[in-house]
Amino acid sequence: MSGRPAHPYIPGSAPVAKAALLAEVGVAEADELFAVIPERLRLREPLDLPPALESEAELRRAFHEQLARNTSCEDALSFLGGGCWRHHVPAVCDEIGSRGEFTTAFFGLGPASTHGAYQALFEYQSLISALTGLELATVPTYDWGWAAAIGLLMAVRVTGRQRVLVARGTGPHRRRQIATRLPPGVELVELPHAPDTGLLDTTALVAALDGAAALYLELPGYLGVTEPEIASIAALVHERGALLVAGVDPLSLGVIAPPGSYGADIACGDLQPLGHHPSLGGTSAGFLATTLDERLVAELPAIFIVAVPTERPGEHDFFWGNFEATSYETRGHATDFTGCSSALAGIVAATYLALAGPDGLRELGEGVRRRRAYAIERLAELPGLVASRFPGPGFKEWVVDFGPSGTTVAAVNEALLARGILGGAPLAAAYPELGESALYCVTELHTRGDIDRLAGALAEILG
Repeated sequence: MSGRPAHPYIPGSAPVAKAALLAEVGVAEADELFAVIPERLRLREPLDLPPALESEAELRRAFHEQLARNTSCEDALSFLGGGCWRHHVPAVCDEIGSRGEFTTAFFGLGPASTHGAYQALFEYQSLISALTGLELATVPTYDWGWAAAIGLLMAVRVTGRQRVLVARGTGPHRRRQIATRLPPGVELVELPHAPDTGLLDTTALVAALDGAAALYLELPGYLGVTEPEIASIAALVHERGALLVAGVDPLSLGVIAPPGSYGADIACGDLQPLGHHPSLGGTSAGFLATTLDERLVAELPAIFIVAVPTERPGEHDFFWGNFEATSYETRGHATDFTGCSSALAGIVAATYLALAGPDGLRELGEGVRRRRAYAIERLAELPGLVASRFPGPGFKEWVVDFGPSGTTVAAVNEALLARGILGGAPLAAAYPELGESALYCVTELHTRGDIDRLAGALAEILG
């Protein structure tokens, strides 16, 4: 051990420091710390890795070389969506998000020296509550899928039922996340969508509701359409004693009814559209909101911040509400766990929402809808494709079917990329019944010229 040099990026790897750490915990070798791992699972030979880089300069160069292989949304005209979208990021969002007092966004177990972060997150909660039409919002969760799973497990505990319903129109990656997060004994039933509309199959819903704890439904759904009868669906769910968990795009709520207006018990979604740049990881953080139902609040494992009066009249401070339900209190008996890694995303989202306001969100939403309608209209002029596989109302995404052309989505996307355009996300893997279809997306950043350019390129490719 003493002959190994310290690793420049691993704390405690210096021989003297490592020996002191091992002595402190009472073991002679690091291998003793892994004795609980079965021998059959332990690797006894070195990993097949390239030689270590010796300097920071070499490391920086290696990363730049790898990143240069990507085609970013700045380099090409992008019509990709499906979980990570290119929206406008106001300069003030980057400015606030990079401020020293917010950069780590660690708000600890009391405001103390982080009073500003607490207040910023309190304002974030208030804005998410107003946006969703629900009374209580938590600090950000890890991501949208995690928030959806939290909501469904809350419903399981509140109702005492062990079955949850998830619409197949839910994003495929979120369906996988939810299925992975559900503990043994909780059954997940996937509800189909109507093949001609992409909307939830209500006949299947009626058949599956008895004994179900909750329905999880996204509006708009992953396939780009919005349920026009959501209020009736919510009423039906509640009649059978279940809860409704709604997944929503926060930017759509300027033009689409908020979850609280149609009776959703819990709402969740992605914060990435609210002032965050697209990244290779996709989602930046998730949001979670609920009605002020004592049963739900008691089962809420995520942190939410409350304002409390101090001993001095007129002053206030902040602390955690429902602390006893979080993993910080319940420890090994926790029903969920949380952390502060997404707090900064909430502060940036609050900045975006405060800047936009209700009128700004409505204006933005109307503009996005007009762009979507224009794009479908232009693509409908082209032979060899179905411009909108599901013609119902939506927000920024829709399904284009290339089946009639006899070509594949992969071939179309390769030809588009050669023209500097990122085409739609292929759907065949997640929805085999849709064949050679792709999910396209427009946002407020797309111009009429951008859409015309796409239409012209597709006209050339399809002949």
